[in-house]
Amino acid sequence: MPVPWFLLSLALGRSPVVISLERLVGPQDTARCSPDLSCHLWDGDMLCLPGNILSAPGPVLVPTLLQTELVLRCRQQTDCDLCVRVTVHLAVHGHWVQPKDEIKSASEFEDPRNASLQAQVVISFQAYPTARCALLEVQVPATLVQPGQSVGSVVFDCFEAGLGAEVRIWSYTQPRYQKELNLTQQLPDCRGLEVRDSIQSCWVLPWLNVSADGDNVCLVLDVPERKHFGLLLYWDQVQGPLKPWWHRNLTGPQTITLNHTDLVPCLCIQLWPLEPDSVRTNFCPFQKDPRAHRNLWHAARLQLLPSRSWRLSAPCSLSAEVTLCWQASDQSPCLAVPLLPRENVTVNKVHKFPLLDGHPNMCVQVSSREKVQLQVCLWSDSLGPFKNDMLLVESRGLQNDTSLCALGPSGCTPLPSKTSMRAAHLGEQLLQDLQSGQCLKLWDDDLGALWACPMEKYIHKRWALVWLACLLLGAALFFFLLLRKDRVKAAAQLRVALLLHATEGAGFERLVAALASALSHLPLRVAVDLWSRRELSAQGALAWFHAQRRQTLQEGGVVVLLFSPGAVALCQQWLQDAASASEQAPGPHDAFAASLSCVLPDFLQGRAPGRYLGVCFDGLLHPDDVPAPFRAAPVFSLPSQLPGFLSALQEPGATPPGRLQERAEQVCRALQPALDRYFPPGGRDAGPDLGPGPGLE
Repeated sequence: MPVPWFLLSLALGRSPVVISLERLVGPQDTARCSPDLSCHLWDGDMLCLPGNILSAPGPVLVPTLLQTELVLRCRQQTDCDLCVRVTVHLAVHGHWVQPKDEIKSASEFEDPRNASLQAQVVISFQAYPTARCALLEVQVPATLVQPGQSVGSVVFDCFEAGLGAEVRIWSYTQPRYQKELNLTQQLPDCRGLEVRDSIQSCWVLPWLNVSADGDNVCLVLDVPERKHFGLLLYWDQVQGPLKPWWHRNLTGPQTITLNHTDLVPCLCIQLWPLEPDSVRTNFCPFQKDPRAHRNLWHAARLQLLPSRSWRLSAPCSLSAEVTLCWQASDQSPCLAVPLLPRENVTVNKVHKFPLLDGHPNMCVQVSSREKVQLQVCLWSDSLGPFKNDMLLVESRGLQNDTSLCALGPSGCTPLPSKTSMRAAHLGEQLLQDLQSGQCLKLWDDDLGALWACPMEKYIHKRWALVWLACLLLGAALFFFLLLRKDRVKAAAQLRVALLLHATEGAGFERLVAALASALSHLPLRVAVDLWSRRELSAQGALAWFHAQRRQTLQEGGVVVLLFSPGAVALCQQWLQDAASASEQAPGPHDAFAASLSCVLPDFLQGRAPGRYLGVCFDGLLHPDDVPAPFRAAPVFSLPSQLPGFLSALQEPGATPPGRLQERAEQVCRALQPALDRYFPPGGRDAGPDLGPGPGLE
């Protein structure tokens, strides 16, 4: 949504204060002092060599205060440079003392208190890459030479410096009787000074405005056409150098769009023309933007490091406190741990845990303005989920007296106690656990100790009756299942059989359909392609077979291969030349031909027993005519070997022998009409009936 303009004004902060500077004409350095003092500036740059710090035999002049002021040194109206005026305030230190070894006659004696005081004031200036030193001689009249009295000041005009530079200034007197005064100052750039028309380096400086564009922020650069300049976005970090984020050399004018999620308080902008020794302008417009502060917390990360240490990573410095807290297993709010004080957190710095041992319930909280911003339980990955432990706090007094309390949502409950809290109710047991060494010591110091005591056994006692009720209910359910044992057992033994056959004409399909229908009346689930022609047409024979085979074998079923002369021919063709056979696409309904690419490896690699069965029909094919590799699984001839075939279809021992014989006769009766129709009345030696039959869809 659009950014309100009053929020944008907060983001940008106040406009930089524009300073109107005094102008000095001429390139010469000058010095002046208070009316009661006399001073002289030595010509030329001086070599600043500090003198020795000596004990004072008499009064000396010392610097007491160092002040600076910005001025302009102008050679012409539009040819000025930024200059730093330095003022040094001076005072008298020490008393007049007559040396004892100096004996003078009355005519030679002169009261030293009537003498003036002279000193040299050294002012040193350093702004990378230049350094200068000025030397002023100062004379103080005798009337002002009183111990501890301020005598006035000297003013030096002036040290030239670059816009936006950081300067260091210090001053001392010669001979030196104390350390120098010093200060470091950041000079403003063209934005903060009324100098755009006076300093030529500001004429070509790119100027920048910040505006809102919906949820985005636009940096509008007012740069002349085809003017080249550099733009750097960086994170201004208090500790360490600036951290570059985005840098481009551009040609003006330009508008740079930033996503509002990229804003953080320390995101700053630096601009400069691509010219030698050009002035660089820096400003940080997002320091007070509420969105930038929210984004900063979203970008902050707590990281666990080796050797029981952690680090808070963030692009900017944060004003926050860190503390350890105890997270209960019920996901209630994390409780601040007593005895461990809150500490100010420093970003991107390694911090040590004050703990003797780790625990999954011990977490780290980072708070800002009484609000928890981050919480990480740093041992959750290595020590597992939260435990149902109780944190005991042992406090130690000045007289070596100790007290124990259990940390809970309402505070730390003393032990033993008569309150209704769980920790108080189990107070005696917890104290016994602590004395018997069942609790883990997490922290130990002169102030006290922290202990984690397991609560699992007490939970088990509380739920003993519930467990007993569950056991009784389970026993009743088990008894009910025993009453229905036969029905449940029969349902459990219901096995899946997948029948696969080659294309041999309509008569053979009637024979296969009769066998599948007879088997389906047994406690057996039968799948055959004759009953799934529509699925075969939609999925393809190979895809249908793969899906059926996977489901059958996953459920512990069996794949039944119905061998016929056509099936044997297909198998021999695959065995002789599998490559050329695989190139011949099977028919849309020929699941047997499609299955050989998957079935044959199972037989060749010894995975067929228990998963496959072979079947041929009496008078149509002898089991010995089945190719040798496919005889790795049992091959039965039907209907003469029906009992053995049905026994192999069932789980071992699932059907009593008498019942098995009865089922074999049932299947034989269902199969006989299809066999009689398939073979002509003249006998099976006359050949099968391959005439058209009813469509089986």
